Order: sequence, then structure tokens, then C-alpha cells
Amino acid sequence: MQKELLEELMKKVPLLKEIGEEKEVAWINPHKIPFSDAKENSELTMADIEDAERRLERFAPFIMKCFPETEDRNGIIESVLTEIPQMKEKMNQKYQCGLEGRLLLKQDSHLAIAGSVKARGGIYEVLKHTEDLALEHGLLAPGDSYAKLAEPECREFFSKYTIQVGSTGNLGMSIGIMSAAIGYEVIVHMSADAKQWKKDLLRSHQVTVVEYESDYSEAVKNGRKQSDANPYSYFVDDENSRNLFLGYAVAAKRLVGQLKEKEVSADEDHPLFVYIPCGVGGAPGGITFGLKHMFGDYVHCFFVEPTQAPCMLVGMASGLNSDISVQDIGLTGQTHADGLAVGRPSGFVGGVMEPLLSGEFTVADKKLYNYMRDLLEAEDIFLEPSACAAFQGLTGLPGKEMQEYMEKENLTAKMGQASHIVWATGGSLVPEEIREKYKHTYLD
Repeated sequence: MQKELLEELMKKVPLLKEIGEEKEVAWINPHKIPFSDAKENSELTMADIEDAERRLERFAPFIMKCFPETEDRNGIIESVLTEIPQMKEKMNQKYQCGLEGRLLLKQDSHLAIAGSVKARGGIYEVLKHTEDLALEHGLLAPGDSYAKLAEPECREFFSKYTIQVGSTGNLGMSIGIMSAAIGYEVIVHMSADAKQWKKDLLRSHQVTVVEYESDYSEAVKNGRKQSDANPYSYFVDDENSRNLFLGYAVAAKRLVGQLKEKEVSADEDHPLFVYIPCGVGGAPGGITFGLKHMFGDYVHCFFVEPTQAPCMLVGMASGLNSDISVQDIGLTGQTHADGLAVGRPSGFVGGVMEPLLSGEFTVADKKLYNYMRDLLEAEDIFLEPSACAAFQGLTGLPGKEMQEYMEKENLTAKMGQASHIVWATGGSLVPEEIREKYKHTYLD
């Protein structure tokens, strides 16, 4: 970005200066509007979410056959919602959050197959492409069980095709593991931020991993270019994919029943707050889109990003979305939160979130390890550091920005009846030796 334009932008949006100085900030979205108005102008609808949900149900017999660990849920890949009262107590005592109401953890960190939130969107997109090919080439007929797609002749058919994706880690794992199970050739283009154990795990599934010394955007650019050159290759575009987005959105429909089981209300007198770690924006964006369709104005969604890579915040606060990167304002994009190490946001997601998202927080890397240890001590639940970013939203509750937000939304008197969900995005596949290393990592 030209220096003169950047200086003008900094004057117009003073918060960008603080973000560029790597400060932890809270930002309330000034463009959020009532959901009844927002959905009128939405490109995607509730019908799209329901279509995605039905597709996942059709594939359940296939998933159960290929991944026996999903048998207990009949081939549906879903995570538990867990109340964490001891963590609530620790957050209040240690960080003076003043947290009222109930605190719950949505454990996408423990989703079957890929061990992260990416098991939703990533696996869904691979299955959608697989269904398209199978129907086009007569592998499936009306009424067929999708379990037949696991048969050798189907695997042989899919082996002629390639799936490619650019990733910092978790998306690559979900795409790679599922694509390999179906029979595709798989190439995952991984940025320098990706952890070695994630690359090793993919290679153990016969996935080709191409490594880059540069960041996520470069991995995506090269992956897209290589895929476009091969007519039998399909590129999973984390920056712009509607299919990924809808796969994530299905989570919200399933959350409705889980909240009912826990006797958690989300209505005018019982606000629901949800905090989600954010990288390029697809997973938190899709989840938020789904949640708004389920709960409308009763749900308040916040993204949390690392201070060195708050790409969605920079894009939304500036109004430039994907036309600006964190490097433009002086940040490196390098962070211990490898799954969130993205310099430029999805312009598609930024546009969809503009009228829906309540706000954003940023978090320093050192706190990721602190929150990780806090949760382990309080509830004996392990998350990878990047997944712990969401806890920063709780520490922001007493802040001026959140207090003003609650007053504006008429929530102040209702916070005692509120529920807060921290969306845990990854961690169950982290090898034991890496977990031990994380537990003893302390940053200045």
C-alpha cells in the first residue's frame, strides 16, 4: 500500500495505529445491523445451510465405513458442548473478567478424523466435490447408500483426480485425511508457519506436502496456480469458498439441540456470547453465519486474532477487507498461533460478516500458553495454543468497549442470565511430546 494512502487511512481509523504497534485491542463493529435486515441482503440463506446438513447426512454411512471412530455418532462428525465452571472461576480470579452466567466450551478441538474445526468445512467441501463427480459419472444412483463410494472400484475412479489446498496446518489435515480416504491424489501446500508434526501426519496418509518458506497467502497462490494447470485437479479455496463456509455453518444447527440438552437458553432475556479464534475467516465466519440464522439478535459473536496477524480485524476496521494485509500496517504476520497465521483476510467472509459480527479482540502470543495451562489445570482439557485465543474475549468483558456495547444492546441488566461459549478449534491430534513442550513454553 502506498505510504500516502496508509497515512490517510491511519488518520481515518486511529485503531489501526494501535494494531500496528502490536497492542491488544477490542473493536466493536459499527456496521452490525438487526439480523432481520442483514439476511435480506445475504447471498447465502438458511436453505443453503440445510442443503449442506442433508449432504453430510447422506455421506454418514460412507464416513462410518471409512472411519470407525465415528460409529458412536452414526457417521456424523460432531463435537461435545461442555460446561466449564472451574475455568469460569479461574478466569474471574486470575483475570478479573467479572464473568456472570454460564461458561461452556465447544470442543471442535476433539472432532473425529481431523481433530479441529476444519473437520467441518474442509471435509464437507471434499464430500461435496465427491458427490458431484459421483453423480456426474454414474457412480451413484437415486436411493443408493453412499457407503458404496468406499468400494475398490470407486477408489480407483477417484484416484484419477487430485485435490489441492493451501494451509497453515489444520485445514490441510482435514482435506488431506478425507481426500486420501476417498482415493484422491492429494497435495497440501503448507506455509512456513505450519508445524512439523502436522506435515508428518499428512505424509503418513500418503499426502504430498509442498513446503514454502513464505506465508499462507503464498502457499494458497501457488497451490491455486498448480491446480488450475491440471484439468483433473480441484482446488479448495480457503479464501473464497462458499462450500467451506456452509460446512462450518452446519455447526450452528447442531448446537441448538446441544444447548437444549444443557438447558441453556438463547432469547431476549438470556443473551448468548460466542468467541471464536480467527485466521483467514472461513471457519469463524461460517459458524457465525449459522449462529445468526439460528438465534438472530440474541447471539453476539466475536472473533479473536493474534496481535501479529489480525488480518480480519484490519480488513473490517479499515473497510478494505482483502485489499489490505497486516504487513501493510507494519506487522509480520508471524505468530505462535500457527492456525491463525494469516496476513490477508477473506474478502468474501469480511463482506458477509460486516452486518453480522459483533466485534473482535486481539491477543498476545504469551497469553495463548497461559490460557492453555489454565484450562488444563481447571478442567483437565487440552487445546493447542491457537485454539485458546478465544478466552481473550472473556478478559475483554470489563473493558470500556464491551461495556458500551452491552449498554447499546440493552444487555447490561441481563448478563447474570447470559451464557458464553468459547469455541475450541483444535488440539486432540497434537502428539504427546509436543503437548509437553507447549505446557512448558513461557514467552516474555
